[in-house]
Amino acid sequence: MEITKAELKDIPALCELLCILFMQEADFTPDADKQAEGLKLIISDPSVGFIVKAEDNGKILGMVNILYTVSTFIGGRAAVLEDMVVLPEVRGKDIGSQIIKKAEELAKEAGCMRITLLTDCDNTGGQRFYRRQGYTLSPMVPMRKML
Repeated sequence: MEITKAELKDIPALCELLCILFMQEADFTPDADKQAEGLKLIISDPSVGFIVKAEDNGKILGMVNILYTVSTFIGGRAAVLEDMVVLPEVRGKDIGSQIIKKAEELAKEAGCMRITLLTDCDNTGGQRFYRRQGYTLSPMVPMRKML
């Protein structure tokens, strides 16, 4: 298995993974055209961030996005971790841990000093996974407004 940055040619397979993810998240509904456009924006512009994929024998098994921002609190570049998903049939085989480890290494190389993520409040399995990776709960409450 290889853990590498995603490329434009990977977008169809990444869209399939996002469909799986968005079907299980309360706030989202899959839309392959929108997901493909978002993935293209990330992959095409390294200043936005990057996508890490796990691939085995030509099949993409999992992915995660790292998007850049700036934190005035830490005085430097920070990252937002989004769209962490592994195919259901290969979960529990350490693929997610390997993807996150590679994403963290690349984020650190890019000058990121912190990674923040959101997970559904009822996604206890995901929260356990992130805790095992060293992430801690924040007392901050996410809010959003569609523009």
